[in-house]
Amino acid sequence: MEESPVLLSRDARGIVTATLNRPQRGNAYNAALLAALTGALEALAEDAGVRALVLRGAGRHFAAGADIHWLAEVSDYAPEAAFEASLATTRAMQLLNEFPRPTLALVQGAAFGGGCGLVCCVDVALATPAAVFGLTEVRVGVSPTPISAQMVQAMGLRQARRYAVTGERFDAVEALRIGLVHEVVPEAEVEARLEAILGEVLLAAPGAAAVTKASLLGVNRMTLDARQMALLAHEGWVQRASAEGREGLAAFRERRRPSWAPDEAGSYTG
Repeated sequence: MEESPVLLSRDARGIVTATLNRPQRGNAYNAALLAALTGALEALAEDAGVRALVLRGAGRHFAAGADIHWLAEVSDYAPEAAFEASLATTRAMQLLNEFPRPTLALVQGAAFGGGCGLVCCVDVALATPAAVFGLTEVRVGVSPTPISAQMVQAMGLRQARRYAVTGERFDAVEALRIGLVHEVVPEAEVEARLEAILGEVLLAAPGAAAVTKASLLGVNRMTLDARQMALLAHEGWVQRASAEGREGLAAFRERRRPSWAPDEAGSYTG
């Protein structure tokens, strides 16, 4: 029997750890992982005994974004199914962003695409010095619409515009500078630092923390309604199904540059 793509554990204090569990794929998400994460978030949000949620990745990486093989599969879906696939990502991000308890992420290795989006959705993000980030969707001809609202919330419009349209990778120091993560902590010390912050979280009244979080998001219009999520999902699947999206995904699988990108000699193949 295969392990769940999201492992849940809970300690006596009510701290829940959700571990993305596809280490062989860099914890890249597919339909199964998104469904498991969404189901967990929905159930935990209704559990009054939960005091905080910690998100982390199994193995070397936090989350390498969407599984490229899954993206290639859904690019051939009929419109309704393709829309639902995009909506699954949008919904998971919305649930994490608006989760009614304090949320924390411990980021090691890669946090690309939607993996970077997960970091944008938590209240407290810690990174190790070797962590690498990137809103890399445009490099494969797709768009990061499911995480567009949260990445602007996390790093501001100015920085989101740069990294979302260039697809550049950046290190933990830059992630700290632009506000994507709160602290960069040596790997040998990060577990202790996480525990110290959780100790602070437990000093806060759960109800007051939930109201504060909802108020901060609500008064600044940082929550998403069904119409907004549908629009983001629609934009995402349409671009993924476009000629650019198909070419970008094919180029990635074939380990070549896409037609719109110059080769090392500065020439274009497309």
